[in-house]
Amino acid sequence: MILSINPDNPQARLVQKVVDCLKQGGVIAYPTDTTYGIGCDIFNKKGVKRIYQIKQRDARKPFSFICSDLSDISNYAQVSNFAFKTMKRNLPGPYTFVLEATRVVPDLLTTRQRTVGVRIPECPIVRAIVETLGHPLVTTSANISGEEVCHDPIDIHDLFGSKLDMVVDGGILLGEPSTVISLVDDQVEILRQGSGTTSWIHQL
Repeated sequence: MILSINPDNPQARLVQKVVDCLKQGGVIAYPTDTTYGIGCDIFNKKGVKRIYQIKQRDARKPFSFICSDLSDISNYAQVSNFAFKTMKRNLPGPYTFVLEATRVVPDLLTTRQRTVGVRIPECPIVRAIVETLGHPLVTTSANISGEEVCHDPIDIHDLFGSKLDMVVDGGILLGEPSTVISLVDDQVEILRQGSGTTSWIHQL
């Protein structure tokens, strides 16, 4: 099922339709400020396992997730003053920040070092979904692991078919995946260069 939502002013009733799907354990594709993502409610263990199967991804590589705002991130990650200031300067935006996880985060979404990747995209649709859901949303690029990312929701629907419960259409997105930056122990390390400049790191 493809559901088209206005990318600038998401219609509340359509956002609620997406959230209803997620609350029933659904796995969806949705737009971000970089590329399309695939996700589910982070507390839906079956959904998370389904995403691993859909993407054919190594189970030792945990997914990141999308929070609604900075205060929400602090529920799921250990946020120092330095990390807070760094994220406040750059979020919402095309970055995934890696931090130490709190005990609230399901084991499936943490590394062996108990770290997590968190995002707040500058995308009205996905932020409305997360805010209405009340929980973070798993995020991973809409592709088979190791293959090209799909930019068109119709291509995503054709590729995954019934494996996804819904594809949220927010238009064609031609961006790269987010830039991943570790802030563990207040040490800044670029783990993956993607969308978004990193020149600001030298100003810290």
